[in-house]
Amino acid sequence: MTELPWLYAGVTAYALAALTAMVGVGRLGAMATSPSLSVASDSQRNNERLVLSLMAAGVVLLVITLAERWMRIGHGPFVNLFELLISQLFSLGLVYTVAYWRIPVLRTTAVVVLPLMGVLAIWVLALEPSDSVFPPTYHNPWLWAHVGFGKFFLAFCLVGTGLAGVILLRGSAFFSNLFRHLPDNVILDKLAWRFMLLALVFDSLMLTAGGIWAQDAWGRYWAWDALETSSFLNWLLLGGSIHARTTYNVPLRLGAILIISVFVFAFITYFGTPFYSQAAHKGVI
Repeated sequence: MTELPWLYAGVTAYALAALTAMVGVGRLGAMATSPSLSVASDSQRNNERLVLSLMAAGVVLLVITLAERWMRIGHGPFVNLFELLISQLFSLGLVYTVAYWRIPVLRTTAVVVLPLMGVLAIWVLALEPSDSVFPPTYHNPWLWAHVGFGKFFLAFCLVGTGLAGVILLRGSAFFSNLFRHLPDNVILDKLAWRFMLLALVFDSLMLTAGGIWAQDAWGRYWAWDALETSSFLNWLLLGGSIHARTTYNVPLRLGAILIISVFVFAFITYFGTPFYSQAAHKGVI
């Protein structure tokens, strides 16, 4: 299969980015008390440039992977779990790479985000790279909108989870020392929930586009199949978490746990359902 070498190369680039980010954060923590702050700053900037370059290389290599597969089997990555995970590795990497580039305070979260993406990478490499048949009901422009909105939803959840992970890790003396250069947890918390608000917007758009696609494809907006039900519960969990955060005085650590819970639920929904469902929407293809 012509796409596999590109997939291995893309995953390798992500893995190197993760290792580089961890080394950089460790070095920064060790140099935090150094009298030569300019040396520490220059070293960190070089490390961040390397992480950014490796992540960007991974994104490009996964684009080539998807393009090779698309040309070989004749359709996009919408059907089986193997191609869905490759597509998700690409979209998560793309959004996080842009966020890493444009928002400097997020860069330390690479030590949380990239290992999470590594779980997806290991998973996809363990799967059988089988070909898939494109169902007639997938020939619909609303499928693109539905999937696209979903990718942004999950990517913004991932960024929020990275910030939440840093907040929780700071509870230990070891990580508190490594993350001492970051702003206070209150600032990280506010930024994390801004990303979760964006996630709610795109989650809502995803469900709306999915309903329109379902009406065009199968003559109904909603059928309470496994994925639809889980997606709706995920929307309720995300909306309820944001409501709790904005209405009540939720402690920072509890807020971080809520953010991570939303991401874990979304992960199970979109990557667990295919294991017990015959297809993305069971019984309607």
